[in-house]
Amino acid sequence: MSSPSILIVNDDSIFSEGIKALWEAMSEIGKTTVVAPKSEHSGSGHAITISRPLQSEKINLEYGLSGYAVNGTPADSVKFATSLLMEKKPDILVSGINPGSNVGQSILYSGTVSAAREGTFRGISSIAISIDGDSNIDYSSAKDISKNIAQSVLKNRLPKDTLLNVTIPNIPKEEMKGVKITKQGSMYFIDNFEKVENSRGIENYWLTANQNDPDMSKDNDSVAVKEGFISVTPLHSEQTNFSFIEELTKWSLN
Repeated sequence: MSSPSILIVNDDSIFSEGIKALWEAMSEIGKTTVVAPKSEHSGSGHAITISRPLQSEKINLEYGLSGYAVNGTPADSVKFATSLLMEKKPDILVSGINPGSNVGQSILYSGTVSAAREGTFRGISSIAISIDGDSNIDYSSAKDISKNIAQSVLKNRLPKDTLLNVTIPNIPKEEMKGVKITKQGSMYFIDNFEKVENSRGIENYWLTANQNDPDMSKDNDSVAVKEGFISVTPLHSEQTNFSFIEELTKWSLN
């Protein structure tokens, strides 16, 4: 049996530590193709570039990774990879490993998750992988977990239009409590704008945010991660609120 073809993407750029760890893990189970943004695109969501032309640049990093840097977003990178750079559709797409959890509302902002969602648009079994931490990230455990989940997806396949969103606690593997299948939780952001002035006295603002989560149920993705579980959430792109359709038909909208 031939090795599976694995497309690796992220939103932190081809030069990030997370994509290095993911490439090392995926190289143990298949033939990898790395296509990622040339610069960081955290929080870019599912943005695509239509206002200027895209291009790719072959990148060879000293630790061994060879791939393509695209002057666009994570979703652009998937489009570019599957349309121009790969001879055939990959068996699986893995996006990450992203420093910082993608749970609750952050799923909608995440370029990491959006790259995986773009994969599902193209009929590719796709996974998004993140670590719940912004500093002192230990990728060693995440590498093993990523490999195990990718192998399971390759074996079992995912339903149409469904991706797996994986969030890993930033703790030693022996302290993790295992995998928990979760739902997208209710975590949301409370925005803050921090004012800074440049040398000319012009005001600028950094967007920062605090997290709030009113739902503390055990199957909530963010709760599971905080309790030491690896959160695995099946996501799809259907956003219709079917429970509201009947009531909406009664409205006078004409």
